[in-house]
Amino acid sequence: MKRWRDRIEAGQELAKALADYKDKPVVVYGLPRGGVVVAAEVARALNAPLDLIIARKIGHPFHPEYAIGAVTETGQPVLNESETSTLDQKWLQKTIAEQRTEAKRRRELYLEGKELTPLHGKTAILVDDGIATGLTFRVAIEELKSKKPAKIVVAVPVAPDDSAAEIEAEVDEFICLLREKYYLCAVGTYYEYFEQTEDDEVIDILSEFE
Repeated sequence: MKRWRDRIEAGQELAKALADYKDKPVVVYGLPRGGVVVAAEVARALNAPLDLIIARKIGHPFHPEYAIGAVTETGQPVLNESETSTLDQKWLQKTIAEQRTEAKRRRELYLEGKELTPLHGKTAILVDDGIATGLTFRVAIEELKSKKPAKIVVAVPVAPDDSAAEIEAEVDEFICLLREKYYLCAVGTYYEYFEQTEDDEVIDILSEFE
């Protein structure tokens, strides 16, 4: 099984796969927090600006780690309807509102509330440290589409085959270094070191690109 040493190594390998975009009209978007470390390596290699799409997972009420949906600061949520249709809808709407508020808080924390980098006529490259259910990616893609980019590229080190197929159908280009038919349940399994990325690290990385 392929494993990366850490997010930095994975980002450097992704950057090689994206080399054709170097010095082109591109904006790289990371999904906080861990995805920002990977995205920063891509942005450095491509001489591109780095921005964030802040997508928040909506966890199942009885199994919070299990994603049943996702939402960004401003867009409509993406939901797993087979899961959410059986839940208390008041709870669901309250949770969506709470996660949207948290996404706004994080943009204020990381970027002092700065809006997304203008994308008209540019390529958006959306990066994370891996895909699990794909729900946060799908809601992030919808957010990017609303900004009218020329092209949307998703680039990740690893993804399960079923989620990869869903994401690939929604974007112009999908780059995945390791597409797994038998996925090992967690993104961190594919890294030797997969410690939680802290807010301060995200802020420090973004300060390089100001």
